[in-house]
Amino acid sequence: MTDDATDVIFDYHQLSKHSFQASAPGPGYLDWAMQPDPFRRYAGAPLIPLAHSPVNDGPSYDAAFTPGAIPVAPLDARAVSRLLLDSLALSAWKEYRGSQWALRVNPSSGNLHPTEGYLICGPVTGLCDAPMVAHYASREHALEVRTTLPAGIWGQLAAGLPDVALLLGLTSIHWREAWKYGERAYRYCQHDVGHALAAISVAAAGLGWQARLLDAPGADELAALMGVFAPGDAEPEGPDCLVAVFPRQGASAAPTLEPLPVATLQGLGWQGRPNQLSPSHVNWPWIEEVTEAATKTRTRGGDFSEAISNQLTPPQETRVGLRRIIHQRRSAVEMDGQTSISRDTFYGILRRVMPGAMPFTLLPWEPKVHLGLFVHRVNDLVPGLYMLVRDRRQLAHLQGGLRDDAVWESPPGCSPDLPLYMLREGDARAAARQLSCGQEIAADGCFSVAMLTEFEGPLQEYGAWFYPRLYWECGMVGQMLYLEAEAAGIRGTGIGCFFDDPVHALFGLRDATYQSLYHFTVGGPEEDTRLTTLPPYPASEA
Repeated sequence: MTDDATDVIFDYHQLSKHSFQASAPGPGYLDWAMQPDPFRRYAGAPLIPLAHSPVNDGPSYDAAFTPGAIPVAPLDARAVSRLLLDSLALSAWKEYRGSQWALRVNPSSGNLHPTEGYLICGPVTGLCDAPMVAHYASREHALEVRTTLPAGIWGQLAAGLPDVALLLGLTSIHWREAWKYGERAYRYCQHDVGHALAAISVAAAGLGWQARLLDAPGADELAALMGVFAPGDAEPEGPDCLVAVFPRQGASAAPTLEPLPVATLQGLGWQGRPNQLSPSHVNWPWIEEVTEAATKTRTRGGDFSEAISNQLTPPQETRVGLRRIIHQRRSAVEMDGQTSISRDTFYGILRRVMPGAMPFTLLPWEPKVHLGLFVHRVNDLVPGLYMLVRDRRQLAHLQGGLRDDAVWESPPGCSPDLPLYMLREGDARAAARQLSCGQEIAADGCFSVAMLTEFEGPLQEYGAWFYPRLYWECGMVGQMLYLEAEAAGIRGTGIGCFFDDPVHALFGLRDATYQSLYHFTVGGPEEDTRLTTLPPYPASEA
């Protein structure tokens, strides 16, 4: 049973698929005169500079995944600066023949960065004396104060939160992706929300804090709270989600958010005018259609089950610093086709993407994403197709829904607590390359991934508004693959271009029960020595 909005989701999803016969509707060429400005600013809004902390201090990478291993930082200006620096800030500038472009801690398809961040907080020592809403300006690593919140409104917001907490909101400027990718851009924007959610969770863990998605508010409440309800002449921002961030020891119950006074929030004295990112635009009607169909109304906070808990043996310890990994993360442009990794390293990477631990504890729903794996160069592991079942309760369902000749064997040396299975032995490089739009990078790494995601069931159970959340979970998995690759001394990259239904056919999927929503590859990178790397900020390290 579907409603009109869910029908729109199914129609959009089918229309935005690539196939062997045709690509999803797109621009066909890049109109560089319309290239969007990658930085949103609010002219006239007061600017609060944030501190630049070194990236080589702080805890080890592994400590962030061990509850209680990192001392709880006090909520003050330095901690807020650190949180944003480690989640949404610039990580470097690249230069080639006089052209420069910025990279960020949170990855983005095509480095286009549709995701914007907003801080909503009460008084914070050294930062603000009164509750406020501020836009995070990543290029300046500063906060643009949009409005001051009356104490009563902040009290209402904070009533269901731990005593010490702040809120981070995320929005998407769909035009930034549509300029390059056309109708498929909505998918990529949602991937990037997922990247940012995982980045926020990891950054919070580095402070001894935790992050939880507050998924009860509707889109109108989020837009009013973040001040993105009246863009004027600027490109609109779609309100995506709100995250509560608070000290790990400070939560006795799951944080909640009572209904927000939309009219009161809209009537506050909002400061600053958003900049226009492009002089002209191309209208992609299906992006407007799917955005409207997926618009969320308020739901009860208890609508979802808590994420499942997995008791997994921790991966082999990595002593490298957490922030060094966060800030050195890059998207590989090419793989060398030679680098291999050990079997234990491969298993360790997969353990990090299992639910039940940070960053996936941020999500209030049970896991929907499983990993179809093309294994190419993992020592002591035969090449072939594999499956990581991220929710063991789905095993029988997946076994019945995938290809009939799958052997479903646990590979050698794999602990029984890691639900990894070989489906078919054989060289999978040609298939990985062909299905990823002919991109060599899918075949030249150590392994590549197709994220096979529950699709029809969640949309029928929850409604059309759950569609972007499926991509968020995929993006979070992708962000962890990025970080794990860096920790292993290799590199990863997301792959948004793939032939959807041929991927499903390879794995034996016959209907819309599962859909592949994101691809990824991990391996030894080929570095482009023509590029110069510059520090992200004038007084910071490269």
